[in-house]
Amino acid sequence: MAASSTATRLTPPRLHAPTTPSPHLPLRRSRFSPLRAAKLEAVLSIGTHLIPHPRKAETGGEDAFFVNGDDGGVFAVADGVSGWAEKDVNPALFSRELMAHTSTFLKDEEVNHDPQLLLMKAHAATTSVGSATVIIAMLEKTGILKIASVGDCGLKVIRKGQVMFSTCPQEHYFDCPYQLSSEAIGQTYLDALVCTVNLMEGDMIVSGSDGFFDNIFDQEIVSVISESPGVDEAAKALAELARKHSVDVTFDSPYSMEARSRGFDVPSWKKFIGGKLIGGKMDDITVIVAQVKAVMIPDDEGVDEEKGQGDEQGGAVAVASSEQKED
Repeated sequence: MAASSTATRLTPPRLHAPTTPSPHLPLRRSRFSPLRAAKLEAVLSIGTHLIPHPRKAETGGEDAFFVNGDDGGVFAVADGVSGWAEKDVNPALFSRELMAHTSTFLKDEEVNHDPQLLLMKAHAATTSVGSATVIIAMLEKTGILKIASVGDCGLKVIRKGQVMFSTCPQEHYFDCPYQLSSEAIGQTYLDALVCTVNLMEGDMIVSGSDGFFDNIFDQEIVSVISESPGVDEAAKALAELARKHSVDVTFDSPYSMEARSRGFDVPSWKKFIGGKLIGGKMDDITVIVAQVKAVMIPDDEGVDEEKGQGDEQGGAVAVASSEQKED
């Protein structure tokens, strides 16, 4: 079920040229022609951090993620559904394989930079038993962010200290999100929430699993982002703050507040004496922080030179779960 988003009403991309030429992308004059034209392209600078559930630290947890710095930038998060453990199935296997296939099919011609089609290809190739919630985001060089999400992994865009856009979780009922599954009864790419957001240079993107968003408020995210010197530091600080909240039985978390609003609470006698359902939610916590940057690309340079500049932007590829990632 594709859904349109109010995000398309955000300000169109405005990618401003730097005041001084980059030392890596010099503007050259030909002795026979005027200054060569240049164009601006949007790219993502991406930082990640994953902290497994305290009781799952030895096995690495059940979250997995994927990042790629090519063609503007791509990232994805998958959260393995823990209920499969009751059937003696490792919930991490499905999410990890799904992310591995996301990496594999990224350059597939049929995908054509479409996160929903990438979701389709990766899901179809996944043979592990299990299920997972997932979100994939791709930045076009024009500054348009394309998003496809199934379930309750989330994404927010922060501009000038304010949350300008948030995805909405999909669920069957409280604490039972939509999920891609090895079973026929699960959801498919056709059920994904699909939307686009017009981004500007300097915008910050914060994405992650529900273990992150269940334990942190928007104002805390904005505050940490504003105080962090870079995306790596921001991702680590956000994950550690969410981890701290998740084990705090006195913290009135977004999760506990949502639970109360859905009718879940302490027994009536506890309510009578002022008690209420409260506390963080222990879970795997995955955080991805990305900043939109503008780079100047010569418009009519040779293929070899432009390819070299693209490599310089960092075409790094990573597919990771917590057992693969080092602090």
